[in-house]
Amino acid sequence: MSRDFTRSASRKFEPYIPAVQWPFGEGAHGYIVYAADGTITASIAKGSRSTFGIANARNASDGQMAAAFDSCFHYAGPWRIAGEDGVHSVTMSLSPDMTGTEQRRRAVFDRSGGLTLSAAELMKDGRARHHILQWRGETPPVS
Repeated sequence: MSRDFTRSASRKFEPYIPAVQWPFGEGAHGYIVYAADGTITASIAKGSRSTFGIANARNASDGQMAAAFDSCFHYAGPWRIAGEDGVHSVTMSLSPDMTGTEQRRRAVFDRSGGLTLSAAELMKDGRARHHILQWRGETPPVS
């Protein structure tokens, strides 16, 4: 049995910037699936993404490819529970530098079946920010 969640919000809190940031926009959407076999897959994208307008994405311009990379995120691999955290062992990622890493997320379920994942994230300048993803639970269709 697997559980699918659609993303309802993506927020990053900066300790030195009081405003909430929406890195994929307020209309972002995605899926996170924790499968019973111990596999996780997570994808998030901007609500509106430009199309390439060509038959083969490999023929897109460098600018089109960069825009596509900046508007979507994905990783997958095995997962496990460690205390109150979900630990995602990334074996495949859109970002090559994430492959081989462990992403530890504090996991909290709400009464409506939603899931909030949060973690501290170190930035290039050495400061940390608190990263929060809120997902709405959905029951997958029965076939």
